[in-house]
Amino acid sequence: MHMPVSTWVEVDLDQFARNLGEARRLAGPGCDILLVAKADAYGHGAVDMVQAAQEEGVGHFGVATLHEGIEIRRAGIAAPLVVLSPLLPSEAGEAVAHDLAPSVCDLEFARALSREAQQQGRPARCHVEIDTGMGRIGVREERAEGFLREIVALPGLRLASIYTHFPDADAEDLAFARGQTERFRALAETLARVGIRPPRLHAANSAGLVNLPEARFDWARVGLLAYGYPPANARARVDVGPVMSFKSRLVQVRDLPAGASISYGRTFTAPRPMKVGVVAVGYGHGYSWLLSGQGQMLVGGARVPVLGRVTMDLTMVDLAGAPHAAVGDEVVLFGSQGEARVGIEEVAAWCRTLHYEIMCTIGKRVTRIYVRGARPAKVVTLVGEREAWTHAAADHFRAREQALTAARRR
Repeated sequence: MHMPVSTWVEVDLDQFARNLGEARRLAGPGCDILLVAKADAYGHGAVDMVQAAQEEGVGHFGVATLHEGIEIRRAGIAAPLVVLSPLLPSEAGEAVAHDLAPSVCDLEFARALSREAQQQGRPARCHVEIDTGMGRIGVREERAEGFLREIVALPGLRLASIYTHFPDADAEDLAFARGQTERFRALAETLARVGIRPPRLHAANSAGLVNLPEARFDWARVGLLAYGYPPANARARVDVGPVMSFKSRLVQVRDLPAGASISYGRTFTAPRPMKVGVVAVGYGHGYSWLLSGQGQMLVGGARVPVLGRVTMDLTMVDLAGAPHAAVGDEVVLFGSQGEARVGIEEVAAWCRTLHYEIMCTIGKRVTRIYVRGARPAKVVTLVGEREAWTHAAADHFRAREQALTAARRR
């Protein structure tokens, strides 16, 4: 049976486990890992990454929206889920019903959460973000004591943590982040003196975990680090590697004459007879339109440039560097192919964006292949999963290895 899909993401669960181990090493004793699984676990697939993290001993997870939390609950996962972005009062009932622990930023939502907890007869855990300088959500630190006094007095609510967030823990100058940490610690001490002692304090994101040892409180909220990317200006040795690679296949190989135009807008005209590959990926999959005329892919272990505009479903490449390419051949959008590599950082630079965005915008139409021991363990498509597809993917992996081995011998 042939590979069941033309475009997919490979998710290396072994590398993910190693990354979590590295995060745990950095955190040290007394600081637990909270895996950030929002935005479909940065495009890796939230349910599967949460399950994989549980196998590695991670017990707490963060999402950004109500429905992200419900998706994980519907998969039968009972682990504590922190909702890191504000919910609306109208969402409080579903949050309580699904045992989600929201971040509480205002009293209107807190009161709605309290009412729902009483009506449903189950306490609602909640978290309060203290804005020490991120300037996004939360309660300003000068208002925090009064706000928290009101929160802990509301019936049915259980304050599970207070936390803060760094805007620049990956900067060259960490003075601002260090100041945030000191003020957050001082606030926690002030709260303790008036009897408000949340079970957990947390401040470190991935960059904070690496660069600010003093910010390793009870949790480290690990996202990018777990998925394989150290922060900029890392102050400590970080041994992590990318978990995700993005791949497609050639669905047509064409010989075009000089003067032929390619794709919408006719922005590229062949200066000579050209061998052109049509790749089954486009911006509808998450391969950005901004890569038009400047991105590069890997075919047959060689870099091949994108020709003309990326379209919704298809992208054209110049196969001059891969003259033996044929329909069905694997194409790497970011990741490795033999000794060659296109890094996600390169793709992000071509798009003038962040590698976060590149991962998060890979759509649900793109199949996720979860890999253990260099073999597919699970294949999840838009229409679900099927054991036969996993076997077919394994055949593709074997054929790929054989082709690479043969290429090395040539």
